[in-house]
Amino acid sequence: MPDVSDLAPDFTLPRDGGGDVTLSALRGKAVVLFFYPRDDTPGCTKESIGFSEQLEAFEQAGAHVFGISKDTVAKHDKFVAKHSLTTPLLSDDGSTVCEDYGVWVEKNMYGRKSMGIERSTFLIDKDGKIARMWRKVKVPGHVDEVLQAVQEM
Repeated sequence: MPDVSDLAPDFTLPRDGGGDVTLSALRGKAVVLFFYPRDDTPGCTKESIGFSEQLEAFEQAGAHVFGISKDTVAKHDKFVAKHSLTTPLLSDDGSTVCEDYGVWVEKNMYGRKSMGIERSTFLIDKDGKIARMWRKVKVPGHVDEVLQAVQEM
């Protein structure tokens, strides 16, 4: 599991709308990666809308923003269309990137254990190193906190 100041694990993932995103190709700008459990669930929808609403502010602060879940590109496309999202969503359907970032964890809901994505956000600096991490994210106020961290870089 990576830690602050470590080089962020590189990846290439397919995105909504087609095409791929490679993390190392984005060097020179900050990158925000928010990992979320599933498209079109209440918390994930609020978080994705929040990042979309602030996307211009993140871009003005010099950062790219990407959401990552195990949902397929087709599911992302529906989610984006339904909620008019502007934040690019990446599909990690093999969960390799989730595992590389340590967010694929055992969860316990109502006494049932299962594997799932722990809502987490990583701020990666222009040199490709992890500048900040937020684990077990609570959605209210989170987008503003991440934006402030980007603006302070």
